[in-house]
Amino acid sequence: MPKLERSAYYDLTRDMNWRFKYVRAEEVFPQEMVHNPEVPYEEWWKWDEPYKVTYREYVYNQSEKDHGVYSVKAAIARSKLFDALDNGWKAALTAHYGAIALPEYLASIGESRMARFGLGASWRNMATYGCLDETRHGQIQVYFPYGLLDKHPQFDWAHKAFHTNEWGAIAARSMFDRMFTANDALSTAIQLTFTFETGFTNLQFLGMAADAMDVGDVEFGALISSIQTDESRHAQIGEPTLRILLKNGKKKEAQRLVETMWWRAWHIFALLTGLSMDYYTPLEHRSMSFKEFMEEWVLRQFLDMFRDLGMDPPWYWDIMRDEMNWYQHGLHLGVWFWRPTVWWNPDGGVSEAEREWLEEKYPGWNDTFGRYWDVITENIRNGQTEKTLPQTLPLVCNMCHIPIVTLSDPKQKHNAPYVSEYNGRRYLFCSEPCKWIFDVEPEKYAGYLSIVDRFLAGHIQPPTLENVLAYMGLTPDIWGRDADNYAWAFQKKVDQAAVGN
Repeated sequence: MPKLERSAYYDLTRDMNWRFKYVRAEEVFPQEMVHNPEVPYEEWWKWDEPYKVTYREYVYNQSEKDHGVYSVKAAIARSKLFDALDNGWKAALTAHYGAIALPEYLASIGESRMARFGLGASWRNMATYGCLDETRHGQIQVYFPYGLLDKHPQFDWAHKAFHTNEWGAIAARSMFDRMFTANDALSTAIQLTFTFETGFTNLQFLGMAADAMDVGDVEFGALISSIQTDESRHAQIGEPTLRILLKNGKKKEAQRLVETMWWRAWHIFALLTGLSMDYYTPLEHRSMSFKEFMEEWVLRQFLDMFRDLGMDPPWYWDIMRDEMNWYQHGLHLGVWFWRPTVWWNPDGGVSEAEREWLEEKYPGWNDTFGRYWDVITENIRNGQTEKTLPQTLPLVCNMCHIPIVTLSDPKQKHNAPYVSEYNGRRYLFCSEPCKWIFDVEPEKYAGYLSIVDRFLAGHIQPPTLENVLAYMGLTPDIWGRDADNYAWAFQKKVDQAAVGN
């Protein structure tokens, strides 16, 4: 066989479907692990992957990737390139590693579930490669920040974040648990590989790799490029799975699976990527705003895929389009104000030049958000930084577990919180879609406790802000501070002095 061309044996090796004689198919593929919505098993045998690879090719390609990216790391480790990076970019890097490294490894659980319980042999074959991919992604994204521990102990959170009760980790963990570690094979294929990877991370990693190279972070650029090429392959698992559902009259089922996860992915994406693109990336290296990126790369591609598949855009599409104008800005203001509660150093990102850029990209930004930053800037210039630090906890959504953000605008159509009652308990949500996801399957989410729920339930004693930080696993050497030590607040004065000279 090693002497044969791939075309001579590939279909035989990946098409290992058969009819069971001694057990029922339902015993081999239990419904709770498979979630097959009454589609005949033989229909799943028609599952056909668009990206075909043999194990021999896979091992060769992955070996070449690892050799290249680890060589880059070894060379960069002996240089001062990291020290020269912008502090805002370092904040984006630290946030990324903490939020993504372990979920990459956890995704291998979802891929392995598909590798066992996928209803077509070709599907199982592709998921096996996906499991190997995600294991590699977790390992490499823990190893790289480990090499940066001498730069800052926050990089330890690449491994630590998901083992803590930090609010951002709780938010990400709740979504990823629902997406793949506590999910069935069919739902994982659609919610992880189609909705999350094809719709968000594959495109995000393309942009991050380009931005990293642009700002001079060669090490991260090589790392994320290496990961993205894997993502672009195993992200293809979702589309053929969707096609079989749609061909067999299960559009409603497919639509719901996409819609319940797209919204949650959007909120996590806005928290991580929105802040990085609009505030943490150095101004001179911003190729586009987060909103422009979403419209040009994410939404357009997603609508094209939906049109080609014969599906409809999620019912809340206009709500999401509206949030793209302000949601990430509200999150940024909140994260910066509650900076001691995160494991990275948020960059204010609101110097005079940056505010001009924000106003250009988001007309009305100054009137909506700039007025809050005016007060913060004045307090910093007056030496009253204690006024820019929190004394309480924010209200947190019981679905996405992200602090509730809403505009104080009488013309705003979507004002939180939204409320649901279930089993005698009141649940609060940041948006109509978050409430809808809960109401569709409340039994799946009713037991989740946000950081504020835990505080009110007495899990944190005594109930003080200091103990909240300790409960989150945050210590003074870790908790976030302004990335540039408030230099942005004085930039106008420095510029004026330079002009005077």
